[in-house]
Amino acid sequence: MGARHVFWEPSSEAGLEHLRLELHHDRLVADGLILRQVRQDAPVRLWYRLRCDGSACVRGAQLRLWQEDAERHLDLQADGAGRWADGAGTALTDLDGCIDLDIAATPFTNTLPIRRLGLRPGGAADVEVVYIAVPDLRVSRVRQRYSCLRAEKGCGVYLYENLQNGFRAELPVDADGLVLDYPEQWRRRGPGGATT
Repeated sequence: MGARHVFWEPSSEAGLEHLRLELHHDRLVADGLILRQVRQDAPVRLWYRLRCDGSACVRGAQLRLWQEDAERHLDLQADGAGRWADGAGTALTDLDGCIDLDIAATPFTNTLPIRRLGLRPGGAADVEVVYIAVPDLRVSRVRQRYSCLRAEKGCGVYLYENLQNGFRAELPVDADGLVLDYPEQWRRRGPGGATT
């Protein structure tokens, strides 16, 4: 299969995300570039690359962020079974048990638990995720819940809940689990299905 190219734009401020997504039976590779004004801070340019296995379990993550004169980077490794390490291989035991990863600035990372869990309508699952804050790239663990509200051929709707702060959003997704509209956050632009 070739690569899909998807574009999202923020609902309330200037910005754009371009995602290049490769979906194969044994792996998923996401390469994203986000240009965005984050709150009242200076504009942010964030590049990320996620490598996952065929079950959408994260195996590696690279992030590079530029804001004014500052550059930050974060590299993570994972075994797909809940153990994480930094780019140098040092174990990050406070993240033990987390399978999924959530980058605060993109709707793409909702796709990972949606694909991995394969929930049917009425089904729900709680997950522990590695949460990456933007723009500081601070890493923490967060408990979330995904519930499948509807699933039809080629689309679905999921309820996303952050169980720590009470945030909730209904997320319509396409057949690959990619968010179509993230209420008051992001909306997809263009056909979103171009393949190269």
